[in-house]
Amino acid sequence: MTKETAGLYIHIPFCKNKCPYCDFYSVKYCYNAGREYSDRLVETIKQYQGSFDTVYFGGGTPSILDTDSFAKILNACRKQFDIDDESEITVECNPSADLNEKMQAYAALGVNRVSIGMQSAVDRERFALGRAAGRKEVERTISYARNAGINNISLDLMLGTPKQTTDSLDESFRFILEQGVEHLSAYMLKLEPGTKFYEMRDKLVLPDEDETAEMYLKTVEVMNQNGLKQYEISNFAKSGFESRHNTKYWTLTPYLGLGKSAHSFWHGERFYCDSEWNIISDGTGGDDEEKIMLGLRLTRGVEKSLIKKDFSSYIKSGLMCDLGDRVALTPNGMLVSNTIISSLI
Repeated sequence: MTKETAGLYIHIPFCKNKCPYCDFYSVKYCYNAGREYSDRLVETIKQYQGSFDTVYFGGGTPSILDTDSFAKILNACRKQFDIDDESEITVECNPSADLNEKMQAYAALGVNRVSIGMQSAVDRERFALGRAAGRKEVERTISYARNAGINNISLDLMLGTPKQTTDSLDESFRFILEQGVEHLSAYMLKLEPGTKFYEMRDKLVLPDEDETAEMYLKTVEVMNQNGLKQYEISNFAKSGFESRHNTKYWTLTPYLGLGKSAHSFWHGERFYCDSEWNIISDGTGGDDEEKIMLGLRLTRGVEKSLIKKDFSSYIKSGLMCDLGDRVALTPNGMLVSNTIISSLI
């Protein structure tokens, strides 16, 4: 393993409130709980060795942690691990809080990328998703990051949400492009069991399946036309700003996940940490089926030689495209990626 390959993920499980669509592991934040969790993370870090060129703080809401606790975790990583000087270091941020001082602190600690939970630039859509902040707060957070010298900024956009239409999506597009962000992650809303939205599923008024598909294809078209090129099913970036960390997941590059609910692919083994800090084995990884399943998420696709089943019908129907010695899903194919991938592995 070399320092150019492995990624380090740190899970911060705290949120101010639970969003009604979210099924990620999270708990309500308080200062003391954050301090205790940070101390436990530092002890966990000491149990591993490794070299990394990406560090990703995900959640939950990592930006909810007090600055001292955040610094303690990142400094412990630098002390225990070989963290490349050119590492991509990302923090997920919630724009509902005033993050001016924290952005300055993040930059001083070496953070060079932030991912901001926008979901929509239309306030009525954000509020329908249970988000406390509006468009102005998102814009403010971007400005704080830029002023701190953090110039690799990603926004989250959700598709097929309550109150959203193909026309209102244009307003979010305009905001994204006006802000000049380097990266966009666009996800279609899924009603996951255990979430409030799932409980409300019979009462929710949502765009239908065809309209949501239209929103996705429109996102691909508009972003590609405006310099945010699609490189993965849900991800778009300016050239050179693709998420180095997340790309590791799709290319079966080793990564170590630390913290409650964090998953790892480490020395060929898959495992995760449960909510009681127990490490649970999840088998081995890296076989050809995984290479197909994960590789077809990327617009560069996979080598044809990996796929042993006939995929010619998907090419003829426009769901896949021939790239010479590789094959990839088209945007229409990405809409039904699970069905196609299941038939090929």
